[in-house]
Amino acid sequence: MYGKAFAPEYQGALTSLSVNSSLVDVLAEGTERLREAERSGSRDEQARCGLAVAEAHRRLGQVEDADRAWKASYRTARAAGNTGAMAWALWSGGTLARQRGAFPLARRLLALAAELGDRGGDIVVRGYSLAGLAETGRIQGDYAAVGRLHEQLLAEARRRGEARHTVWALEGIAQMHRNTGSYDTAYALFEEAAGIAARAEDRRGHAWALRGLADIVSVRDGDTGRALELLSEAEASCREMNLSSALAYNHKMRGNVLYRAGRYAEARAMYDTALSEFRAMSEPRGEALSRLGLAKSLARLGRDRAETAAELADLAGVLERSGLRHAREMVTRAQAEFGVGAEALR
Repeated sequence: MYGKAFAPEYQGALTSLSVNSSLVDVLAEGTERLREAERSGSRDEQARCGLAVAEAHRRLGQVEDADRAWKASYRTARAAGNTGAMAWALWSGGTLARQRGAFPLARRLLALAAELGDRGGDIVVRGYSLAGLAETGRIQGDYAAVGRLHEQLLAEARRRGEARHTVWALEGIAQMHRNTGSYDTAYALFEEAAGIAARAEDRRGHAWALRGLADIVSVRDGDTGRALELLSEAEASCREMNLSSALAYNHKMRGNVLYRAGRYAEARAMYDTALSEFRAMSEPRGEALSRLGLAKSLARLGRDRAETAAELADLAGVLERSGLRHAREMVTRAQAEFGVGAEALR
């Protein structure tokens, strides 16, 4: 039995904030409470309010502000000797590093956060940090290395009845199954995640689950209309909560659905929208995936073959350097699809 979803990153004076609170509201209240803590000289409260400020900035795509905020939170927590707050600040910094495509830094910070969480007896930040490590490996396509960790974290979350982390783990495992072609298994996992998130009132987790279901409905069933309905439902939550990154990935997925349906001009427009959104928040993985979709759409619309070849070759290099294996494989398939791989151009 799962309880209502909660947001452990909203701490101290901010514990009344909901997991579904608008990020604009979180940032405003977090900044106000942080200033009050600074005036009172409470370092513990400064560190905890600073964490919420960092997370709001990160999720709004304001990466430079987020970087300054998590570092300030960590420094204050260290000065106060607060191991738990230090761990949470490192978790935020590691999550931001992953968002920015700095995967080695993300792994280093998240591993330190998990260690500090374990040392301080904070099982929640330990779990969140291990989840961050698992997600980093999954995003890079290293499924063999992190599949077991996902399953371990899912079992732990189920035992504690922690809805939000159960949903996260289910979605991560579902995504790995989807990417390896096990569509029925992926659909069942996304469906379970959506149900748990809905009952726990976790609108963020629910939006991500709906996006996953839309993908499966599109690629497995060819049901474009249903897929677009699911994405529209998810988009409403993203907009209400100001979830910039989730909204951009929603738009990128809408592009995928339209592309599969042969609606290339509409797909091009959606990929272009997503690309602008990802660039605004300095999120390289989303940017690369949007560039790929845009290149494929333009090729279908008659773009010069040499231009398509150059774009895909450049994208392949970007993904090779960043270590995004699954996305790199997608580019290879696109090069084969349009006959513009290195061998085809000789």
